[in-house]
Amino acid sequence: MVQCDLCGADENLPYKCHRCGGTYCATHRLPENHSCVGLGDWNDPKGVFDSGFDDSVANPGSSSTGSRLPIDTGPGGPLAYFRGNVTYLVLALMAVTFLSQFVVLATFGPRVHNAVFTLDPANPEYVWTWVTSIFAHSPGSLFHIVFNGIVIYFFGPLVERKAGSRNFLLLFLASGVLAGLSQVGLGLLLGQPGNPVLGASGAALAIMGVLTVLNPQLRVLLFFFIPMPLWLLTIGFAVFSVFVMVGGGLGAGGIAHMAHLTGLLIGLAYGERLRRQGTSLPNQIQFGGGGPGGPGGPGRRF
Repeated sequence: MVQCDLCGADENLPYKCHRCGGTYCATHRLPENHSCVGLGDWNDPKGVFDSGFDDSVANPGSSSTGSRLPIDTGPGGPLAYFRGNVTYLVLALMAVTFLSQFVVLATFGPRVHNAVFTLDPANPEYVWTWVTSIFAHSPGSLFHIVFNGIVIYFFGPLVERKAGSRNFLLLFLASGVLAGLSQVGLGLLLGQPGNPVLGASGAALAIMGVLTVLNPQLRVLLFFFIPMPLWLLTIGFAVFSVFVMVGGGLGAGGIAHMAHLTGLLIGLAYGERLRRQGTSLPNQIQFGGGGPGGPGGPGRRF
């Protein structure tokens, strides 16, 4: 028999806390139930209360709805699975949107397709395209969606785990929208309206920018076989985009270079904010979500 460090109760199957090293009974095994010092290492220490994981814990910060969002994101809630797995939700939406583009093209033609899925300099007031254009990709180039998907798949989970699923989604959407608008806006300002804009490249570059700040020495493989530190890849990409844009225009080669640079700058700025908050990054990439609650379990915040 072992006694609980907090209440002194005898316990046949004691729980050893890996954060503080204490031994506790079933009642006090959770970090928040024994005021574990490890709670200070969490990005959102109060998230464990807001998740609704243990209703017996007093939660002065919660409301009668039991969630920060109007929809229940706690264990068993309709959004429970997506906490910690928003990266894969984004990839799924990209795939569904890509398939939908072919359906719309075949059914209604290019004009309707562009009005629904592309941010067109001729119609920037179509505000829905500010978002739909992020998930849509060029129907004539499989490489476009594959490249963006690879970047998001490999790097997205790292950023999501550090920023939280909700902040990751906001970063993805905000950087994607601002990247597209910067490409169209600057083109109109310079008298180079160019072609309609679509694709998640700006958001993907924002994710890459965040990682560059948090761990510039992270080893990556260019073209899957050339090893290099992430900072070198980021700088090389930025220099290439500026060089091509200056020499051939904003949309040289059919690529929205200004959108790429805008997304990268947003990511670098947000990465610096996380770094100042004490966020660090491992030297290796880990994959997989974690079911409801993601890798961190029910305490994972959305």
